[in-house]
Amino acid sequence: MHGATVLALPTKLGQRMKMQELTGSEVIWTSYDHQGKKWFDAEIDLMQFDITSTSDERTGKFLKKIFKACINNNSEFLSHWKKYKVEHYLEFPIDWGLGSSSTLIYNMASWADVNPYHLYFDLETGSGYDVACAGADGPILYSLKKDSLSIDDVDFNPVFEDQLYFLPLGIKVDSRTAVKKIQNNIPDKNMIRRISELSEKVLELKSLKAFENWVEEHENTVSDFIKEKTIKSEKFSDFWGSVKSLGSWHGDMVLVTSDKSEKETFDYFLSKGMPKLIPFRELVL
Repeated sequence: MHGATVLALPTKLGQRMKMQELTGSEVIWTSYDHQGKKWFDAEIDLMQFDITSTSDERTGKFLKKIFKACINNNSEFLSHWKKYKVEHYLEFPIDWGLGSSSTLIYNMASWADVNPYHLYFDLETGSGYDVACAGADGPILYSLKKDSLSIDDVDFNPVFEDQLYFLPLGIKVDSRTAVKKIQNNIPDKNMIRRISELSEKVLELKSLKAFENWVEEHENTVSDFIKEKTIKSEKFSDFWGSVKSLGSWHGDMVLVTSDKSEKETFDYFLSKGMPKLIPFRELVL
């Protein structure tokens, strides 16, 4: 949010969109979850640009807002009166927090033939790193400056990847609320430089122990700054490995390390009421 360079890892799972042109002047939108079940639908009248029906008012308003922003960025978009049947498919559980809004914006930008970052920053006040991930083929270093952004492809293939896991917490955190909270909490230059240095350093680590030390330093640095406890001290103080928050603090999903077997690690988190543990290699693109 404030210019630090971060390591961002695109996932193998994202969102797919299928669009069909028909005769008419409306958008018929249907969203499906990772199990193929419909979780949202809406109809938008393109003549009056009104939502004529929706299964969820808030999501419907956000979808309408995206369409308007697409038109503002490309006046030719939807200029030919047609009916559009759109189906959107989510490939992961929505409470994993893998950037469902950002990948939707990226897909809409592709359809409307507009710059995905222009579209994103017209709609959101976040950093945009997850939009970068939506278009990336692998790990990136990302930084948002005052008037620009930087995206660099990097190699991140840790030799200890079999000892890394992602743990969905089952707690969906509203990223917009988290962004508002941090927007006015501006770190000094030393803090920004330290986080950037840590992002560069992690690419060079050769052992699990070194990576765990890195996680502890990164977590403690952010914890001290935002004045909130780390997720490990809050929920997993008796866990033998390291635990790192991802995205919104204490929500969505965390990264965990373990030098024990996958079964022992799974059993620990199962005892905490968390039945899903995802090996690193299964999720990261």
